[in-house]
Amino acid sequence: MTELVKIHSWPKLERPVLVMALEGWVDAGLAAGTAAAALRASMPHELLAAFDADELIDHRARRPVLRITDGVNTSLTWPELRLDVATNATGRSVLMLTGPEPDMRWHQWTAEVVALAARLGVEQVVGLGAFPAPVPHTRPVRLVSTGSDAEQASRIGFLPATLDVPAGAQGVLEYSFGEARIPTVGLWARVPHYASGLPYPAASVALLSELANLAGLEIDTGELKIASSAAAVQINQLISGSDEHAAMVRQLEAQHDNEEGMSATSFGAELPSGDEIAAELERFLKGQG
Repeated sequence: MTELVKIHSWPKLERPVLVMALEGWVDAGLAAGTAAAALRASMPHELLAAFDADELIDHRARRPVLRITDGVNTSLTWPELRLDVATNATGRSVLMLTGPEPDMRWHQWTAEVVALAARLGVEQVVGLGAFPAPVPHTRPVRLVSTGSDAEQASRIGFLPATLDVPAGAQGVLEYSFGEARIPTVGLWARVPHYASGLPYPAASVALLSELANLAGLEIDTGELKIASSAAAVQINQLISGSDEHAAMVRQLEAQHDNEEGMSATSFGAELPSGDEIAAELERFLKGQG
């Protein structure tokens, strides 16, 4: 390892799976970030490795948080890019890579992460993400995937199109793990575009449920399901005040129901085109400031 990473421990691991949920790229409805926080909270965990934030993070773009209580500076919290380790109830080791994606030195950092994963014997990598899509909040959240090969991508279903999109650091890692022949799949929740700027815990539930299925983990999503019901009530209240919005939801419901029974890999027959998806992503990103 180089100066970019500090190893805090070399634990004994059991069939480790690496879960990635980095901040800074597309995360509609805060779905991936919320899922990662719930995953961390569900298991006792410890720091395995920390990455040098001064070398990787532009602190003018990602400033530390200063807490001021009654005029007194009481704490200063810096952005952390870290790798934690936990043992799931099933006995499988779970590595969790979280924090802001690097602002610089992506080539070196990516090589470090892949080398560290290989040294730790990582058997499987799962990335979490979410993007705004023309889907209704009144139906179950659907996932699409990207993967290190066609088999990995086909396990969940994918958008049958060729898209050239700006890559986040997590996407770069996903590709690099594939180059290193470590099986990798990215899970992407489709969040209603009209709710993508709000917390959308239903997508977090979907991500964690599929993660549990893929990696053979036990993950409690009870609290997220309660939050999901509360969010649905809030969205219903917002939509009920607009006939136009209500009509839009009905149209999306009809589209969703027409897709029922189709194979996961054939969504494209009813989905919007790649240009429309890209335009939706662009609108979302502009809204993030």
